[in-house]
Amino acid sequence: MLARSGETGETISDVVFRQVRQDIIVGILPPGTKIKLEQAKERYSISVSSLREILSRLTTENLVIAEGQRGFEVSPASRQELMELADLRIVLETHAMDLAFAAGDLEWEGRIVAAHHKLAAAERRLLSGDASRTIDWVRYDWEFHQAIVSACNSATLMASLSSVFDRFLRYHLLAESFRGKAVVDDHKLLFELALGRDGEGAKAVLRQHVQSGVEHVLKSSKIF
Repeated sequence: MLARSGETGETISDVVFRQVRQDIIVGILPPGTKIKLEQAKERYSISVSSLREILSRLTTENLVIAEGQRGFEVSPASRQELMELADLRIVLETHAMDLAFAAGDLEWEGRIVAAHHKLAAAERRLLSGDASRTIDWVRYDWEFHQAIVSACNSATLMASLSSVFDRFLRYHLLAESFRGKAVVDDHKLLFELALGRDGEGAKAVLRQHVQSGVEHVLKSSKIF
């Protein structure tokens, strides 16, 4: 997921990897941007050789394209990838919901309550017109969805979902607009269904939530 600071045992390369990845996802490095190694070296305070390794790692998530001797480029945005990411997110997240709803305990419920509290507060600020809280919303949105599936007991599933979630999120941030009350209502309903262990209801809301997100992004002329 997006960068968090102060993680124990991280190397400089780990920190820079997360920063470059975040810069791509939030649009600081827009789709199609040529990554000039000398300039990037100064920006991220790391050697060119280490930077090459980092960018090569990002190619495995299709966030960066390696262009042979010509260097690296931020992967373009496309309708096809957006649709594929939406489908994959639904498959992974609904499966994780099944596992989590079966295994979740009181601690799991507490994580959901805490995550929704923070997300709802950020969304209230956004609805009031405070766009400066967008980054908070980005973080809390993931933390909420993550909390719901956190009892799935599969690190591999969570890692895969995290990667797909971020790549899907990139399209929303490129659209540069908050979906408004509809997304807030979705989150509130997901919150209630999760605590009620209504797996079928939660999965149905999640599918609609993701598809509505796709429709919102496709309406944005800023991307396509």
